[in-house]
Amino acid sequence: MEKITSFTIDHIKLLPGLYVSRKDGVGNETVTTFDLRICRPNAEPVMNTAEIHTIEHLAATYLRNEPHWKERVLYFGPMGCRTGFYLLLKGDLTSGEILQLVKDCFTFVRDYRDEVPGACAKDCGNYLDMNLPMANYWAGRYLAVLENITQEQLVYPQ
Repeated sequence: MEKITSFTIDHIKLLPGLYVSRKDGVGNETVTTFDLRICRPNAEPVMNTAEIHTIEHLAATYLRNEPHWKERVLYFGPMGCRTGFYLLLKGDLTSGEILQLVKDCFTFVRDYRDEVPGACAKDCGNYLDMNLPMANYWAGRYLAVLENITQEQLVYPQ
């Protein structure tokens, strides 16, 4: 079998950043998949499942309620390697075009101190696996990357 595109990226050179992972045609629409890379792969500790789960709940809630983007949000969820998240948006987009959206989203996660949306047995299949303080920490860490992002952190390494 052929390698899928995400396995052809040089993860040794990959820095935390905001990357276009792929673009897919769906009917007359384009869906852009973004790689929100929070940890440097194979070079630093990855996020634990509790904080990933918490970030997923908070970020998905934020994105699906954001007035200018909510109609374009298709999916937000974690990578299996626990180094980041995927965000799928309707449209042929670049990392630069969504940078402010991602900054706003992770500012929301960093500053959130209330009950986590959907963190109850009725709404979630694993509601006890949450860690809000660590979600706040990781969001702040990623925001520091986004505030000082370079071109190298917006385009996958060759």
